[in-house]
Amino acid sequence: MIEIYLVEDHPLVTEGIKAIFEKESGMNCTQSFELGNDLLARLPFHQPNVIVMDINLPDVNGIDLCKMVKEKYPRIYIIALSINNEKGIIKKMMENGASGYILKDAAKYEIVDAVKTVLQRKTYFSVSASNTLKKPDERKIPALTRREKEILIKIADGLTNQQIAELLFVDVSTVNSHRKNMLSKYDVQNTAQLIKLAITEKLI
Repeated sequence: MIEIYLVEDHPLVTEGIKAIFEKESGMNCTQSFELGNDLLARLPFHQPNVIVMDINLPDVNGIDLCKMVKEKYPRIYIIALSINNEKGIIKKMMENGASGYILKDAAKYEIVDAVKTVLQRKTYFSVSASNTLKKPDERKIPALTRREKEILIKIADGLTNQQIAELLFVDVSTVNSHRKNMLSKYDVQNTAQLIKLAITEKLI
């Protein structure tokens, strides 16, 4: 018999998931907890095979809870259960030791398949989570510092390094240093490309 603990603070979700496991031969949800700390208090006395764990709990962050459980009880398999479909959250949960990630819009069979899959030491993602992970990462444009923005605006206005230095009451070498740093920061070859990127990305 596969023993499962459920950590979920919404009673309707809890009852629904427990009902799914009750109908499944060889699976039994023996304990459910609304709080992460209640789970932590129980585990020293008994450990299940699998924990299905919500990420958003009233007392602790499910991502942190996953890490705490896996550090003390590495043999327990953890499946994340969440409405959060952000790639970064999914990856962080997996990095902290989860073996699966299921969105709450998952079909009933997906929850059962997840338990069976993780017990085979494989990872499992519901269809929605899997589709999210397949999406390409969005390029993140670093923000300009206040001083960089001041200088870049003046460069875009056609001012020379010397003129900018005089207006900002700094040494011309400081302005030149900021210009070079911005070229490197945004991986562009020249000032024209830097200004174009800044306008396109609405940095100025």
